[in-house]
Amino acid sequence: MTYAVLPGCEPFSFTGSSSGVLVLHGFTGNPSSMRPLADRLANAGYSVELPRLPGHGTAIEDILTTTWSDWSGTALSAFDELAARTERVCVVGLSMGGALTAFVAEQRDGVAGCVFINPLIKPPVPELMALLDDALASGLSVFDDGGAPDIKKPGADELAYAGWPLPALKSLVSNLPTVGAALGTITASSLVITSREDHTVPTDNSLDLVAALAGPVEHIWLDDSYHVATIDNDQELVELSTLSFVERVLGA
Repeated sequence: MTYAVLPGCEPFSFTGSSSGVLVLHGFTGNPSSMRPLADRLANAGYSVELPRLPGHGTAIEDILTTTWSDWSGTALSAFDELAARTERVCVVGLSMGGALTAFVAEQRDGVAGCVFINPLIKPPVPELMALLDDALASGLSVFDDGGAPDIKKPGADELAYAGWPLPALKSLVSNLPTVGAALGTITASSLVITSREDHTVPTDNSLDLVAALAGPVEHIWLDDSYHVATIDNDQELVELSTLSFVERVLGA
């Protein structure tokens, strides 16, 4: 079955200068959570690609049949397309988009810089993995968590799915160890942006990432946002910090 893309969840592409930025959204989210940041980069003149990852931004049934290989393949293809029409490319990712950012940097020598926003790098603790396996074994495919976005700002919404698609989640967390094992191969400059209070991804993901990366790392902490910091109270700080980093790496 073909599911329609929800309004506001469309991908975004902009042709600007010879410097490019690939922007990647998170698991069960969609481009809407990253669109303001992508617009900011485009308005600064950069060429920007913000793909809609397979199974996202439509209906939760759509994501149940997608896996890490679908999302990582889309991220690599988007990078290759952008790199083919620009001279240098930075990659920016939120949550699972952070894991994909690391994956792209591990797979492609041409990544000039990485921005990780509340990145998901580590798999859940064994107890949670066991619960996930038990739920899947029982035939449960979607865990309904109420659908409230992890955003502190009143009224803000990332239009994410109201629940966790368990087969897709298992695929995601099962591939995180492979990504984590290769973090030391990333020599590009990186910016890590972390909310002090995050109810979705523990902050030790960022701390372990900072410790593992081989290149220069700048780490910024956010005091007034939860997980989806790109559209939360610290949105301006996230955008300005990212833009400043990209300017340093790619040039204005």
